[in-house]
Amino acid sequence: MSESTRFLARLIGLFALVMVIAIAVRGSEIVGTMVADPALMFVVAMVTVAAGLAIVLAHNVWSGGVLPVAVTLVGWWILIKAVWLLFITPATLARLMEQLHYREHFHWFLVPALVIGVYFTWAGFASAGRGRDAKI
Repeated sequence: MSESTRFLARLIGLFALVMVIAIAVRGSEIVGTMVADPALMFVVAMVTVAAGLAIVLAHNVWSGGVLPVAVTLVGWWILIKAVWLLFITPATLARLMEQLHYREHFHWFLVPALVIGVYFTWAGFASAGRGRDAKI
């Protein structure tokens, strides 16, 4: 497994865990406040496009085990979601959040990020003790 896979797994995993904990502690209001501010959402989308592009350009790996492919898929997901956020109108985003009942059920929306965070963190750090050819 490459060093870039290990690094990105650790980075994405730890970032996801920190964000899940922060949003779980602070509640759905933090996301609701962001969605209500179009300028802030645009800046967040721009930064996220940069992060997604960085992952996709540096790690577009489609073989070598579950972790390298998962890192690539998450990179593409980040990029696609960010580009979508650049072009969606604030009213449409607010309506979508309302239709999904985000404020009432935001904990359920954290589950995928928690699973990715736990797996990537575990796999990224566990792979350090194994040989370069280990596949997780």
